[in-house]
Parts: sequence; structure tokens; C-alpha cells
Amino acid sequence: MFVNGIGRGAQRIIDAMVRWLAYGHINPNILTVIGVAINVGSGLLFGLGYFFAAGIVLIVANLFDMLDGQVARLSGRVTQYGGFLDSSLDRLSDMVVFVGLMVFYARGTQFHSTLNVFLAGAGLMGSVMVSYASARAESLISKCDVGFLRRPERVVLFIIGALSTHPGSTNFFANRMPAVLWVLAVGSYWTFAHRMYHTWYELNKVSTKSATDESQASISASNTGPERRADQPLVHKAG
Repeated sequence: MFVNGIGRGAQRIIDAMVRWLAYGHINPNILTVIGVAINVGSGLLFGLGYFFAAGIVLIVANLFDMLDGQVARLSGRVTQYGGFLDSSLDRLSDMVVFVGLMVFYARGTQFHSTLNVFLAGAGLMGSVMVSYASARAESLISKCDVGFLRRPERVVLFIIGALSTHPGSTNFFANRMPAVLWVLAVGSYWTFAHRMYHTWYELNKVSTKSATDESQASISASNTGPERRADQPLVHKAG
């Protein structure tokens, strides 16, 4: 009940913001660009080691990411270019966070970790492949959004890792960013493989259905030949 109440309250706040922005004739593309700019700031904070602040900034940045699409729909400004811009800049938003983490763990500090640099790099490549597989597959099939580690899940994991970072803390739940990087690295490739399989399965299903339909059409055509007139019996006239 308490959690549901928080969810309803947050949704009312978001709805009010969407209405205010839509009635104020704010261009949704501007919201998209602002969200990406804030995400770049989050990446810089990660690179400098200010993880908790980076997590707060990441929350604000993704609030804009939630608002732009809703504002576009409410104000009747949904365009193909807007969808293209949002999708393209989402990739940049993902990458700047990964790059920030790679920079932080590559620096010559007490937190230097070649393993974490590798995991962040692997997660970066995996997230790009997940998005590319989806975009390419949807030119062949209707939808390809399967897999458990999509962009919203990646953002939530980044936020958890960032807000849990408290250097020096011995709490079990503190400093979980390395664990988050493991999940992102492994989960991204798992999701990529899932989308590859899903696309293969859907294309095979379509091919099988087409072959079956063609076979049935051929059988039907062969059974429906030209009508033949019945042979007339020979009549012998009396001589």
C-alpha cells in the first residue's frame, strides 16, 4: 500500500509536469537534448569519482528522458525525426556513463582496477550491440525488444551502483558498482544473444508459414483443373 501510494504520487507529479510542458509549447526535442546534456554531466562526475552526485544527476537526466515522449504525444508533436533523435541520443547517454566509469577505474588512484575497466568496456560494447540488434531486427520483423537487460534496466543498475558508493564503508550493500559492472557486462551479451535467437526464430516462422501457404496453393491449383465434358455414347443408326 505504501509503495503503491508513492508510485501514484510520483505519477501525478510527472503527469502535471507533462501537462505544463505541453501547454507551454515546449518542443519535445529540446527536452531530449537537455536530458542528454545532463547525462554527459553525469558521465563527467563518474570519471571524477563523485559517484553519489553522478547517481542523483542520472535520475534527473532520465526524468527528461521520460518526459519528452509523453510531452510529444500530449501536444501532438510526435514525429519520425523526434523518435530517431531520441533513440540516437539514448545511445550517447549510455556510452558517456560507461566511458566515465572506465576513466575513473583507469586513473592511478586507490580504486584503480584493470578488471573494472574491462567490465565497463565490455558492458559498453554489449549495450551498443543490444540496441543495434533491436534496430536491425525491426527492419525484418515487427518487434524485437526481448531480453531482461534493456536500457531502463541499465539505468536503474547504474543508479543503484552510484548511490550505494560510500568509500570506506564496510556495509554489505555499499560500494556495489563493481558488482553492477559484472551484471551489465554479462547481461548485455545475454540479451544480445536472446535478440539474435528471437529474430532467427521469427524469420524462420515466417518462412515456414510462407512455404506452407505456397504448398497449399499449389495443391489447390492442381486439384482444380479445366472441366472435362463427359464422353457422349455412340449411337448406331439403323441402316
